[in-house]
Order: sequence, then C-alpha cells, then structure tokens
Amino acid sequence: MNEQNYNLAFVFPGQGSQSVGMLSQLAEVYPVVKQTFAEASEVLGFQLWDLVSNGPEEQLNQTQNTQPAMLAAGVAVWRVWCEKTNIRPAWLAGHSLGEYTALVCADAISLTDGIKLVAARGRLMQEAVPAGVGAMAAILGLEDHQVVNCCAEVALGEVVSAANFNSPGQVVIAGTVAAVDRAIEAMKALGAKRAVKLPVSVPSHCALLEAASEQLHAILQNINIETPSTTLIHNADVKSHSSPEVIRYALKEQLFKPVRWVECIKFMHEQGVTGFVECGPGKVLQGLNKRIAADAVHLSLYDPESINKALEQLHG
Repeated sequence: MNEQNYNLAFVFPGQGSQSVGMLSQLAEVYPVVKQTFAEASEVLGFQLWDLVSNGPEEQLNQTQNTQPAMLAAGVAVWRVWCEKTNIRPAWLAGHSLGEYTALVCADAISLTDGIKLVAARGRLMQEAVPAGVGAMAAILGLEDHQVVNCCAEVALGEVVSAANFNSPGQVVIAGTVAAVDRAIEAMKALGAKRAVKLPVSVPSHCALLEAASEQLHAILQNINIETPSTTLIHNADVKSHSSPEVIRYALKEQLFKPVRWVECIKFMHEQGVTGFVECGPGKVLQGLNKRIAADAVHLSLYDPESINKALEQLHG
C-alpha cells in the first residue's frame, strides 16, 4: 500500500540539467531506466538512450531532443523510486519542461503522449524563433521588481521580459537579442552582481512564443489528459487543476508566460511541505529551493547513492 506523505513534494527539473552520460549509474542497477528510454525511443523513432549516453552534446542540447530526454530521465528516476519504496509525495511540481514530467508521474498524461507532446513543443519553440533572433540571460543580485521594471524601460518596442523567477535574487530574462543586450547593460548599471547570457537556442517563456503556444494548444486538444492523482502546482498560475481543459490551458500559457518557481515552492511550503525532493538528473532545483525555503529538507535523486540517502532520511 502506497503511503502519501503530506509533508513531501517531488519536483522535476527542466532544460539545462541534461548532460551526456546522465543516469548511467542508475541504469546499471535498475533496468527500468533503460526500459523508460526504450518507450520514449519508440515514439521518437531514434535511440534516445544512445544519444543521452554517448552524445554528441550539441545534439542532446537541441531543444527538440533535450525535452524528451529530460522527460524520460525524470520519469525513469520516479519509476525507480516507486520500485524501491511505497513513500509517495502529496505534492508535485516541475520547472518549465519539468511540469510535463510531473504530469506523467501524476498519471495525468501517459509517457507516450508526454514524449509526443514535448517533442512537438521543442520543435514549435525552435521554429518560432530562428537561431540568432532570441536570447536569455541570468540576472543575479537584483529584486524581482527591479528586473521587471528595467525590462519594460529598455524594450523600446521589442520583446524582453522576466522569464523565470528562480530564487530570491535570481531571475532569468528572455527576448530578442538586442533587447536582452540592452537589459544586461542596464541591469549591470543598477548593481546586478552578474548579468550573463545563457547558452540556449530558444528564448523560453516570453512573448516571442505566443504564436507557438496557440499551435501547442491545438496539439493538446488531441492528447488524453486525466485528473492528476497527486496535487500538482502549475508554473503559470501557481495553482492546482483537476479539469483536463484547464490543464491544457495552463500548459499553453506556460510556454510564453514566466515560470513563477519561487511562488510555487513558497506555496507548497506554506501548505506544510517540509521536504523537497528533486527527481531527475542534476541538482539545479535543489540549489534554488534551498534559497526559497531554507528551513526545509532538500534532497535530490539521480544515482543509487542519492536514492539510498533519501530513503534513509525519509524513513528515519
């Protein structure tokens, strides 16, 4: 019998946490990892595990490949966890693309449909903004309102806006190259500790993707969505939804609206969550979450050792 822990939230990372060789140690111990990637490969028509294991890195980092790879990775780690223990979180959330992983793990979307969806999402994003047109930059050391106001001041009719509210003092902005460049210089003048461009091929979560979001919404109409089995907090509105149609709308909005990650973590913390577990490769979210909810327990699951450590801590 599965045991839901009301103080526990599992969170799933998005693009940026991928790396060649990710989950290799986990796959040596748990066959379900490669089985999950095999299911994804059937949908995609190429060997995803081979790309994840051997690269090349440039190909893995192309958004239409990164998105299915990260979704499969998060689901694979979740499946390992479910094999190992009956402890289940009462809350789920995912950062950007990770929201799709959370929906699969909440039994709202099948893995097959999830892979189809994020492959299409990646393709639509890449097509919406040709290479060299858009950019993203990380801004460290300013207040959220300073970043928002500064973007508005330097836009000059172009697109630049806050895309990810990642943690206190860390905001990612997105938009056209020239507008992002102007914003970087203006933020430095405001006293930002760092304002640096990110190596991404698409400027996510900004108005440049609004047309792509309509295309994504059309695809979502043909995807079967069930009521999530676990309460899931969405990036765009920091709410949970049970209606499939509202979930479709939340995913459409998420593509061009900012990821309100700080609010998502704070909301769950305020509801009594005292343990946040990052489920998937890397520890990016664990680092962000520590700065948002400093008094909570923060764990990550990505290899056999980290899973055993988490089990010890949560069973203890």
